[in-house]
Amino acid sequence: MAVPISQAWTVASYVLTQKIKGRKRYPLVLMLEPLFRCNLACAGCGKIQYPAHILKTELSPEECWAAAEECGAPMVSIPGGEPLLHPQMPEIVAGLVARKKYVYMCTNALLLKEKLHLFTPSKYLSFSVHLDGQKEHHDFAVCREGGHEIAMGGIKAAVAAGFRVTTNTTLFDGADPNSVRDHFDELMASGVESMMVSPGYTYDKAPDQQHFLGKAKSRRLFRAILSNRKKSWEFNTHPLFAEYLMGKRNFECTPWGMPTYNIFGWQKPCYLLQDGYADTFNEMMESTAWENYGAKSGNPKCANCMVHSGHEASAVDYNFSSLKGFLTTAKKYMFPSTYEDAGATKLLNEWKPAVHAPLVQIAEQQASSLQEVAGD
Repeated sequence: MAVPISQAWTVASYVLTQKIKGRKRYPLVLMLEPLFRCNLACAGCGKIQYPAHILKTELSPEECWAAAEECGAPMVSIPGGEPLLHPQMPEIVAGLVARKKYVYMCTNALLLKEKLHLFTPSKYLSFSVHLDGQKEHHDFAVCREGGHEIAMGGIKAAVAAGFRVTTNTTLFDGADPNSVRDHFDELMASGVESMMVSPGYTYDKAPDQQHFLGKAKSRRLFRAILSNRKKSWEFNTHPLFAEYLMGKRNFECTPWGMPTYNIFGWQKPCYLLQDGYADTFNEMMESTAWENYGAKSGNPKCANCMVHSGHEASAVDYNFSSLKGFLTTAKKYMFPSTYEDAGATKLLNEWKPAVHAPLVQIAEQQASSLQEVAGD
């Protein structure tokens, strides 16, 4: 399986408990952001465009543990920023593992090899390495030459040390599906446990606003990538979410499924949008006007979003909402489909790779500030 049986059982038991209690809205994954600063300046990122004094701010281990307990979700994803820049990240992770939370620590892996000895292998911990494709595509996406080579080195070191290692790949307009499929082969050969892939979100603050995918382009791209898939590929996303990306299903967003806690508090309504903050998890759940979000709401900020943090929880909820949903999902896991599709093969054969312009960097002043705080 793409995840340990114990993790699958824990999540299934948790969701069933929420259903039995009649809870319409419940968290599945806590998106925990202990800091915003990073050692990269990706042009498609909307998380690092803050002044230096904000980028230097961090959550304490105690604040992180309290948020995990308050939320109650069985899984914790630690994005950023770059978590490995937090001096107490090993302590934060150890505390979450002690609470038996399944932790996915997202990292660009630039520091992974040198920090690896500070962590202990556990079924509860996975290093989720951000890799946006093969060398050329990844280095372009993260605006750093040599980033791919360092990240692959970190992956191999972590695998060799006995850690669970997964990857997450964010795709933008201009992605080459043939290269992405080769990228999957490379990741599987490196020993990673499983992979996650998702379209990028159109952050208002992202310096590069020209390369975000609309829904039609996303479905065409993911149909080409995920159809006719190899049996050797392992994904840690819900199979029905993959079908959603391919245009085979339609799910509305459930932004409460992956709530975010960061240095400002509980973020409304989700990891991708900032429409205010709440002091407590319950306040966030009760005071957020959920009907104003998701594609169905007509909110222009949600119109083109197909990101996993908004829609994968929808697939999981469908899984446990009816006998049909349960049987459909069980079949997908027991008899994985390769999604044979002659039309997708035609798309791959006729796809013309985009020619990249020079790397898009953030403004010079912002880059200087980012370098300064990342080095602190």
